[in-house]
Amino acid sequence: MEKMRLQKYMAYGGIASRRKCEEIIAQGRVTVNGVTVTEPGTVVSPDDVVKVDGKAVAIKNEKIYIILNKPSGYITTVSDDRNRKTVMDLVKGAGERLYPVGRLDKDTEGLLLFTNDGDFHLYMTHPSKEVDKEYIAKIDGRITEETKKRFKQGFHIDGSMTAPAEIFEDSQQGDSSFVRIIIHEGKKRQVKRMLQECGFRTLYLKRIRIGSVLLGDLPKGKWRHLTKQELRSLGYLKKE
Repeated sequence: MEKMRLQKYMAYGGIASRRKCEEIIAQGRVTVNGVTVTEPGTVVSPDDVVKVDGKAVAIKNEKIYIILNKPSGYITTVSDDRNRKTVMDLVKGAGERLYPVGRLDKDTEGLLLFTNDGDFHLYMTHPSKEVDKEYIAKIDGRITEETKKRFKQGFHIDGSMTAPAEIFEDSQQGDSSFVRIIIHEGKKRQVKRMLQECGFRTLYLKRIRIGSVLLGDLPKGKWRHLTKQELRSLGYLKKE
């Protein structure tokens, strides 16, 4: 192993994403050779002993990338102090130190990625990548050309404008309709908030695609490994 920054080492060890590892370091939870380190930029070498909360971090060669069809009723977090159902309950046995790539709301279903590879997490979530995310939503009404225009123009959410998005009507069901929505970022509850800005209530929401990876016919509550072809299609493959 070559020398690398502490947060990268921790991410390679499957602790969390690099960004989250920086927070853990700043909290004083990390030691290097028995000395507490709070500076994320610290460089570590193969001979250093890195511990998080007293537990040694070991870099494993096997990197894991999986896709889950998340059911409604599960929160997207690694652990929950209120003992609620989490997405980690659904990927037991898939590998050690996995964590979600992005998130889905508790009542939102569909495609959720997991990995133990910090670089992959950063690659998929960094705003500069503008990875497409496609959803199917059931709303209480019908979209208009004005709705499509507003999605393309963007919405003011969390202090900034959203990137241009797309919305298409798929079908009608009484006074409701099913629409497809494509966004290129991942603000909290973004799809629901954009629909709300247009006067719609979201009755159902499911993510069906991230980049080139499709949910397909993967059963609800089940997971599978991403294929090398899928990783290539995303523009990402770990160097051998």
